[in-house]
Amino acid sequence: MSATSLAAWLYHDPGFFELERRRVFRQAWHIVGHLGDLPAAGSYITLDILGERIVTVRDADRTVRSFHNVCRHRAARLAPEPRGSCGARLVCPYHAWSYALDGRLAGVPAGQGFEDLDKAAHGLHPIEQEIFQGFIFVRFAGGLPAVAEMMAPYAAELAPYRLASMVPLGRVTLRPRAVNWKTVADNYVDALHVGVAHPGLVRLFGSSYRIEARDWVDRMSGEVQARPSANGSERAYQALLPAMTHLPPERRRVWAYFKLWPNVAFDVYPDQVDFMQFIPLSPTRTLIREIAYGLPGAGREVRAARYLNWRINRQVNAEDTALIDQVQAGMASSSYAAGPQSPREVCLRAFADRLRALIPQARRDRPPSADEAAADGA
Repeated sequence: MSATSLAAWLYHDPGFFELERRRVFRQAWHIVGHLGDLPAAGSYITLDILGERIVTVRDADRTVRSFHNVCRHRAARLAPEPRGSCGARLVCPYHAWSYALDGRLAGVPAGQGFEDLDKAAHGLHPIEQEIFQGFIFVRFAGGLPAVAEMMAPYAAELAPYRLASMVPLGRVTLRPRAVNWKTVADNYVDALHVGVAHPGLVRLFGSSYRIEARDWVDRMSGEVQARPSANGSERAYQALLPAMTHLPPERRRVWAYFKLWPNVAFDVYPDQVDFMQFIPLSPTRTLIREIAYGLPGAGREVRAARYLNWRINRQVNAEDTALIDQVQAGMASSSYAAGPQSPREVCLRAFADRLRALIPQARRDRPPSADEAAADGA
C-alpha cells in the first residue's frame, strides 16, 4: 500500500478532473434512489450527474427502468423534477413527443411532419441498471463489478435492516460545497479525525469506533454507549432509541457507515438509513446529494429517535464542512505536496491505491507539462 496521501494538485487540477470523468465516473455506479421513491406506476425519480440526465420510472407492471432523460427529437428534458409522477407517459414539454413507461416512442403530434418516422427506432435510450437491496444504481460504461459483488462482504450484515422495504423520510437534499469530490470522500473515511473533531461522536461511541477497507467498499462503525452523554440531544437519543427487534441484538445500537467506490456512502443506523452521493461538478466544486429512508409504520419512539439522530448529525455535518473547507484551501498552498499516511488510515490508503491503479497520472508528485497533458488526453 502507498505510504503517502494523494498529491495536492489532484484536488484542483482541471486536466486531472477530466481524466477522472472518463476513467472513474463513466464506469462508476451512480445511485439514483430507492424503490420506495417509486410507489406507483408513472412514479419517477431523476439524477443529473457529469453532464448526463437520468430518469428512473416504474411501469404499469411494476417494473423499474432507467433511461437517459433526454427527448430523442431536440434533447429536451422529459421528467422535470427530482421526484414526481408522469401518469401513463413521459411527455416532452418542448414539442409534446410522448414515451411509454417502457421507453417506446408512443406518440408524435399530428402536423409536425413526422408521418413516416420509424417510432421503433426513436425510443428512449436505456441505461444499465442494478437494484441492490432496494437501492437503484445506474452506470454509463462497464468495467467495475456489479454492485452486489462490490457490497458482498456486508450483504449478510445489511439483510436484517430490510432496506428494500423502506420508504423515503423526506426529499433529496442538495448541499453544494466549494471543494474537490475527493476532499469529501477522504473525510468520510478518515478515522483519525473523529476523536479530534467530533466530540459528539466521541461521547456517543466512546472507544468503540472501528474502520476496515475491502476491495470496493469501506466500513466504519461505532456502538452507542449506555453511559449518558453530557449533551442533551445525544443523551435523549441514548435513552429513547428503542430495541429494534428486527435487528440482531448486537446491531441494535450500532451506527455503521459504508462507502462504495468511488463516491456513494450509506449511513446505516438502527432507526433509519441514508445515502450520500458526492457529485463532482468541477475540480473545486462538489454537490452532496442525500436522503434518508426508514421502515414504514414507525411508532413515536422511533420517530423521536430519528429526529434526535438528525440533530446530532447536523452538528457533525457542520464540523465536517469546516474541516473540508480548510483542507481544500490547504491543498492550494505552495508548502503542501502530499502527507504521510498512518498504518491505521487503511481506508484512505485503499482509496489512494485504487485511484492510482485506475489513473497512473495520480502517482505523479506534480501536474504534467502541457505536452504531457496533451499526450494523456490523446
